Amino acid sequence: MAVVIPHSVLAAGWIPFVVIIVLAFLFSWFYIRYYQSRHDSEVSSTLTAIAALAITLLTSALVPVDIFLVSYMKTSDGHFKPWAADNQTRQSIEDAVLYSYYALYCAVMAFAFLLIPFMYFFYEEKDEDSSCRSRCCAALKFTVAFIIVAAILLLIGALAPLSAPPAKNSTDWERLHFLFNELGSNHGEDAISFAISSLTLLGMLALITYTAYGMTALPFTWIKGVRAAKRERLEVCDDREELEERRNRIHVKYQDGRRMTSRDRREMDDLDEKLHLLRRRERHLLSAERSWLNKCFIVCRPFQMVFGIVFILLALIIFVSLLLSCIDRILHGLGYKMGYALPKPQLPNPVDIVMVNTQKVFPLDYILISAIIMYWVFCSMAGIKQMGIWFFWIRMYKIRVQRTRPQALLFMCMILMLIVLTNNIMLYTLSPQYVTFGSQHYWHNETNHATNETFGTLIPCNLNATQGECTMTRMSTLTTRFFYKVWFFGACYYWGTWGFLGIFVLGFIVSVVKGRRSAIEDEVESDDSDESDEELLRA
Repeated sequence: MAVVIPHSVLAAGWIPFVVIIVLAFLFSWFYIRYYQSRHDSEVSSTLTAIAALAITLLTSALVPVDIFLVSYMKTSDGHFKPWAADNQTRQSIEDAVLYSYYALYCAVMAFAFLLIPFMYFFYEEKDEDSSCRSRCCAALKFTVAFIIVAAILLLIGALAPLSAPPAKNSTDWERLHFLFNELGSNHGEDAISFAISSLTLLGMLALITYTAYGMTALPFTWIKGVRAAKRERLEVCDDREELEERRNRIHVKYQDGRRMTSRDRREMDDLDEKLHLLRRRERHLLSAERSWLNKCFIVCRPFQMVFGIVFILLALIIFVSLLLSCIDRILHGLGYKMGYALPKPQLPNPVDIVMVNTQKVFPLDYILISAIIMYWVFCSMAGIKQMGIWFFWIRMYKIRVQRTRPQALLFMCMILMLIVLTNNIMLYTLSPQYVTFGSQHYWHNETNHATNETFGTLIPCNLNATQGECTMTRMSTLTTRFFYKVWFFGACYYWGTWGFLGIFVLGFIVSVVKGRRSAIEDEVESDDSDESDEELLRA
């Protein structure tokens, strides 16, 4: 029997995703081009960074499609629509989404373990005397280490003895039978899941570090704005004049021809460096003061403040929802050995309630969930830009407009890739009901023992539903099932969310106390060349 899916269903679910594919590549192109150095760049690194960022965004963009398709299978009265009544039809839709996830995950692994490391070392080997062939050979030698790590992770996932589903007559089976009936398992799936989960653990660390801080830093930066260029230039002029005075005093001491002491020589060199930096700052501030773009920003300042207020309110709502969800999972979840899976949400969750109700007005929920995903991405980008890329206590790279080196762009894309992978887990924590079942309901039959009558109640779908009554999204199924098989990952993600909430509070305090940014933030650094200054000022 042929599976017939209405064209309207396929169009409503997949056309927005196709549009998002185009937008993801356009956004990635503009974003990378905006930050890449005009003085120091390479086509291969740029194209790799653009493709990596676009694939990363698509991994999260598939989640709204997944949720929409399972929700659209049912009517508001809890019955499957005629075209979805056949289990084979539902299975074909679920398989299409599942294979899309696996395709994107394989692409992410290819970028994380092969393309990005190769391009990073390929650029590192750049030299006037080196040929393309020698650079490729050198880059491949270093990239082999990443390939070996990927192979080890895949082998562990495929061959390691993971937790098997419980016996059918056990209590655990009764609590999670829906999950194990929902999706079969094989060694290939386990291998990919293990490798992706390992990457996501690193992503959780990046999420705690960059996204948690960016969620407060970005809106407060918009609310506070930047310092006035004219006032800042006058302050720089005063500082420059003071340093010139100090320099002249030292110079006067040696007008008689005496040899300058080593102490005064060091101080003169230090003053020369500071004066050079202040003169450059003065030039940039004067350029910013006269810039028509700066005048446009002044006109748009009220809108910037409004967006900043909206973003900080959204951050607080997300914080409250994550906090309530974490409390709910530890009070009513299935424990650490089942990844703190929540069969049925008990505590009210603002984001979950809004998402479930807005799904009744298509495509409002699609827009909202996409907005939340992009909000997290923007906050992550803001956090990386403000903090830079660190290796423990060593600052490796800065992310600066039109001055970011190719290695830094590749590092940034790798971090964003890990963060967006973790965002899918965070979405499950943020809105468990919506991300797992969308707006699906089912009829729950109950028996009145006093009258021996059976009556039905229309309730939201949950893990306790009878088999075949509800359809889980592929994202939640993959996540929850693997958390049961390797409880360590589920426990780490759960407690990592508490770490995220803690850093959010700390970042909130820092963002409130922190002063306004300079009008030429990140434009002038001591290690910049004068040629790059001229190029930036002309731009």
